[in-house]
Amino acid sequence: MSDDQRAGGGAGQDKPHRADDGRTPGAGAPAAGENARGTDRDKDRARERGRDKDREKERDKDRDKDRARDEAPRADDGKADDGERAGADAAEQEREEQERERERAAGRFREHTRDPLAEEQGEDAPTDLAAAARTRRATRMLFDAGRDLHSFDRSYFASAHIGDIHLRMDARRSGAALRGGPVPEEELRRLRRIHVEPEGYVRLREALTARRLLVLGAAPGTGRTSTALSLLDEVTGPATSGTRPRSATGAGTGSGAGTGAGTATGAGAGAAARIRRVDPAGGTRRLAECLGDGDEEAGHFSGYLFELSLTRPGTPVPDEMDLDELAAALARRDAFAVVVVPVGSAADPMLGGRYGALCPPAPTGELLVTRLRELLEEQETATGSDGGRAADLLAEAEALWTRPEVRNAVGLDDLRPAEAEVLASLLAGHVLGDLTREQLLSDCRSLAARQAQEWFAGVDRALAAPAGDEPDGERPGAASLFHPVAFRIALAVLGGASHSAVAAAAHLLTWELSVQSDPDRTPARPLFCDDPRSDLALSRAELKDGRVEVAGAEVASRLIWYRGPALPAAVLSELWDRHFAVRAPVVRWLRLLADDPRSQVWMRAAVAAGELCVRDFDHGYAELIRPLADAAAPRRRVFAATALDQAAGHGSHRRIVHKVVGDWSRYGTEPLRWTAAMALGYGNSAATTGDTLDALARIAVRDEGDQLAVASFNVVRLLALPDAPAVLRRVAEWTHHKREIHQDLGLVTTVRLALTTVDEVLVDDAGSPLGDRGDWPLPLALAAARPELVRPMADLLWTALNTPRSKEVATDALETLLRSAVRGDGEEWARPGLAALLPALTTEEHDRRRLDWLLRRMMNDPEDPLPDAQARSLWWLAVASRDRTREEARHG
Repeated sequence: MSDDQRAGGGAGQDKPHRADDGRTPGAGAPAAGENARGTDRDKDRARERGRDKDREKERDKDRDKDRARDEAPRADDGKADDGERAGADAAEQEREEQERERERAAGRFREHTRDPLAEEQGEDAPTDLAAAARTRRATRMLFDAGRDLHSFDRSYFASAHIGDIHLRMDARRSGAALRGGPVPEEELRRLRRIHVEPEGYVRLREALTARRLLVLGAAPGTGRTSTALSLLDEVTGPATSGTRPRSATGAGTGSGAGTGAGTATGAGAGAAARIRRVDPAGGTRRLAECLGDGDEEAGHFSGYLFELSLTRPGTPVPDEMDLDELAAALARRDAFAVVVVPVGSAADPMLGGRYGALCPPAPTGELLVTRLRELLEEQETATGSDGGRAADLLAEAEALWTRPEVRNAVGLDDLRPAEAEVLASLLAGHVLGDLTREQLLSDCRSLAARQAQEWFAGVDRALAAPAGDEPDGERPGAASLFHPVAFRIALAVLGGASHSAVAAAAHLLTWELSVQSDPDRTPARPLFCDDPRSDLALSRAELKDGRVEVAGAEVASRLIWYRGPALPAAVLSELWDRHFAVRAPVVRWLRLLADDPRSQVWMRAAVAAGELCVRDFDHGYAELIRPLADAAAPRRRVFAATALDQAAGHGSHRRIVHKVVGDWSRYGTEPLRWTAAMALGYGNSAATTGDTLDALARIAVRDEGDQLAVASFNVVRLLALPDAPAVLRRVAEWTHHKREIHQDLGLVTTVRLALTTVDEVLVDDAGSPLGDRGDWPLPLALAAARPELVRPMADLLWTALNTPRSKEVATDALETLLRSAVRGDGEEWARPGLAALLPALTTEEHDRRRLDWLLRRMMNDPEDPLPDAQARSLWWLAVASRDRTREEARHG
């Protein structure tokens, strides 16, 4: 038959058509912009609300008519027998009661298909389940990639012997622990061998030579101290770069400095010392005074290294006049000085002045090769091997560093000089046969752990010390001490979120840490003294352009990450395993994050909480999971369920999670059963898929189906996993169960399947055939990606469409599927999935008539009429190919 005559398979039926007065001017215009997907979903929700209101109005009108008919005077009242009238009234009342019961059943059924978070976010408001699922997938990547925290055999080692190489891991101390003293010539000689010049090194040397004083700004650990020493070594004596020594007998006016590397014996405090580290406690003004007075405290040196910590109480920040005074004193003594400062707002005035300069990070790739060459040549010299073996071993070590398993074990995007030196020692030890592959990978993991230990070691020691131990009795503010570590913890938990979200969370944690450490003082933090540049430098973080979801739409944002996938896990491990007192404020902080309405915050915090529970499940369960699982707020329960699932991802904790979730599903309170259902939906909280479905059915049918909604939603979530055929078979069994509550579970699950998008349930993008169909309705994505699931899904949807209590909701769900063929702007959407599913759903005459009626209703929708061309296209998708060929041949 022709397009103008076609219908649900019958020759005499007209094609679906739209009444001329059904279109609202402009109602069919396509949505524009990047938010077209969200606009389509908003239209679907608006249409559904409009249909609900229209049905309610029609039912009210029908009831009014029936009531008026019953109350109207009848002309033959006198003729009718009282008994007949009573019987007619009883029959009418019975029919009305049946109709009301049918409406109540349909209403209850519709209620069961609401989103689990709808009670918190409003009946008509879109929930953030899809955004939360996307956030979870992104966050799990920070803790996966073979980094089972519980399997780390050690998180830190202090020293190791690798053949003839003695490796000291604690050689570098923080700047706060440094005191004044001469720099041994032996240290300078070694520096000349291994130092690699950073970008702009020559410019820095020229500036130091011209002004006698250089303020060098860089983040700690980036090689700034080595660069400062190298600069001072060059301008005060011999260096490997080929520069001529300033004096054959030493610099200065009879300072007695040694003749350089050729005559020095390595004595650190003897006459050969040319460079002195200056105790930062007195500040640059004290050094200028000592130099001007010829004070013995300054000594007779030609170079001074001054590492200034701007956060230490009592340390004055020098201004331009102080630096001018120091430069003049240095000129009088024919000496040079480098003042090393951290980058940040406190140092900006110094770095922006005439003496300031930024120090680029050392090129650690070159430093790694240089150190490898040195170690292998030393080993060759010690063993008396011929000269070719060192070159071969160097090539082997460089190739080893390029292997993915080694880079993943290190887990750092860029190496700092000390880390490059340690890594070079490990690689050399392996190629020399002194380290096995397992030992190499284990020790490589220790690099990130060592960084985390340095970040947290003794942070609040100044608060614990008596007040008199600080200069002038001044104690640092708790907030100023804790904010850097709070930022690192917040970044470990929320890495990948917006910079503003991480910064706000860091301030919350700063408060919690300050109150815990110094409860007698109200912590105060200035409102306009944040220094994002310093936070990035001190935390090895970086900003990237990205997008975050707000109210269901994506917006541009600046996202923040650690520069290295190993750092988040290392920070959490260090925090939980070595600093027990910090657990209480961190737990309070995580509970606050659980209440944050932004999925980028609360879902990331939930995943991190699960990782912390792996470190100590007893503590994590008692303080985080159990209290939140029994909470009144649904989001807190989802938080607890996600944390449980994250712990279940570790083989060491899978069995205990199965036990906890199983007990909750059987004996738990109503909130605990709800939480158990959400945990089961991830697919890891029971031993098998069958056990998972048994537990969800147990939760669904209890208390007359009070939790049928959350149970059915989590059955649907299992369909995104590989064992989807077993799930569909179980749903079909429920729909044919003898108990009505089990039938409802099967029917509600079927309708919810049609209303669920892939993003709401997808567990992992990697390797999933659904990964590139995030906004598709789940059944259509499954139909396109897994053809073997088409027939069981079609059978389930057919059953829901032909069951009275689910008919209305299932019909509306089918309309939602039909409208997903193309987007509002005309771009193809889920049409391939419809092409696979619709023919299996409309095999009978009755099915085609229903589709014909539904398409007509969609075309006459006053809010969003379906265009004729789309209706015709959808019809032909449903018609079997042989029928279409026959009709086209007849009218061709």
